[in-house]
Amino acid sequence: MKLLNVTRYRVPALIVSGVLIVGFWAYTLIAFGGFNFGIDFQAGLSMTIDVEGDANEESIREVLSSYDPQIQTTGNEGNRFIVRIADDESVDNFQQTTSGGVVTALNSAFSKVDVVSEEYIESSYAGSLATSTIWLTLIALVLILLYVWIRFKLNYAVSAITAVFHDVLFLLGFIGAFQLEFSTATIAAVLTIIGYSLNDTIVIFDRVRENSRIVKDQSFTEIINLSISQSMSRTLITSLTTLLAVVAILIFASGAIQTFALSLAVGVIVGTYSSIFVASPILLAWHDRHARKVHESITGTSSSAAATVSKSHSKDAPEPVKQTADEIAMATEKRRAKARKKKKK
Repeated sequence: MKLLNVTRYRVPALIVSGVLIVGFWAYTLIAFGGFNFGIDFQAGLSMTIDVEGDANEESIREVLSSYDPQIQTTGNEGNRFIVRIADDESVDNFQQTTSGGVVTALNSAFSKVDVVSEEYIESSYAGSLATSTIWLTLIALVLILLYVWIRFKLNYAVSAITAVFHDVLFLLGFIGAFQLEFSTATIAAVLTIIGYSLNDTIVIFDRVRENSRIVKDQSFTEIINLSISQSMSRTLITSLTTLLAVVAILIFASGAIQTFALSLAVGVIVGTYSSIFVASPILLAWHDRHARKVHESITGTSSSAAATVSKSHSKDAPEPVKQTADEIAMATEKRRAKARKKKKK
């Protein structure tokens, strides 16, 4: 196993992340004035219709292209569809006019069309849906913070949540900058990526915690590099396997599913990146800051003075015997084997 010095690139990585996130959000807000919200977050008309004949989502979308509709198949027989059209304030009596135009257009293209239900979604409902979505995401993040705090420590929890926030901000910025439709499928993608990114981070943090107990003669920076190196093959294989499935959906799907797949693909890449280059450096910075405070409280000297003293004694002090990455990995496996034997007894 090759030991990777990942923490060496922590500052450039954080700078690149910050620049991209700020750039995406600035471009979204300045160039477009915000996100491209779908019908789920706008006032509009929702119709459930039965269509007889050779009808599918693509053919209906093509017939109603002038309305820029959102089409969704429902029911078991495959001939029932939900048609959603955003409100156009320039159209008088929008619901009646649009409903009549939709039925007329579909009747001209298919043998028979029956309107099962029809309703107008108020803007207040769309606004409440957006508010509920924000609260849902925040509650999920708080629960994740508590879980990681209980399983590890507060510094691990804060580092993991910071990486999750990084992923969410990056993904939403990407969606806004490329004006992808922001719908309930987007929220599903964001929540999925939160779980995926957290899983990657927890795997690395678990290694860090275990190596911290075993390795006593190396710095915390070296322990983090060792832990990332040990987890790298697992992380890359999991990400590539996930991407293969997501890219297949992206290529062969269409409409909202295709946008969902694109969001997932970007999220998987960013989530893998943040677990290595965001969460771990933040944990390292927290640890170093805490170590300096503890040292100063014990010695009563500043970190700069302590560094001067340590340098003056470093010439006479013998160098500690350091383990190689393979030796540490073997020690870890031996410790796990002993733990399994104890459980069997």
